[in-house]
Amino acid sequence: MNITDKIKITFVAVMTAVNGWLGVLALPFYFLLLVNIVDYATGIMAAVYRGERVSSDVGFHGIAKKVCMWLLVLVGYITDFIIVEMGHTMHIEFGFDCLVALAVIFWLLANELISILENIADIGTPLPPFLTKLVELVKEKTENKMTAEEDIC
Repeated sequence: MNITDKIKITFVAVMTAVNGWLGVLALPFYFLLLVNIVDYATGIMAAVYRGERVSSDVGFHGIAKKVCMWLLVLVGYITDFIIVEMGHTMHIEFGFDCLVALAVIFWLLANELISILENIADIGTPLPPFLTKLVELVKEKTENKMTAEEDIC
């Protein structure tokens, strides 16, 4: 077996394990990772156009923010786990397994997309006006949905 096959097997094994662990959160989380990378890259490009300095300190700060976003998803996941397990203990079925974590991911996705659009605009690329409004609407709807859920509880 050559090295390429070993890499492929390892990649498939790791992705299978991650997908199994994340379940329904896998695809939204992968989208979050993707927009994190795009936001970081467009942020670096936009900084040049804004006349800001690009340094390893600034880069580290950006990476730290992205890692904290992933930690927020983990907090949402743990919150879901506690709620669901507490429900099982009290013989209550809530009908969801990861509502809070998904809401966190959707909210973070909307924030990242807004940031990407701002970066692209700062670079000088014209934006379709409906796109910014649509992303802001997604963020607002996510916030409103979770507020409505909070009022029910």
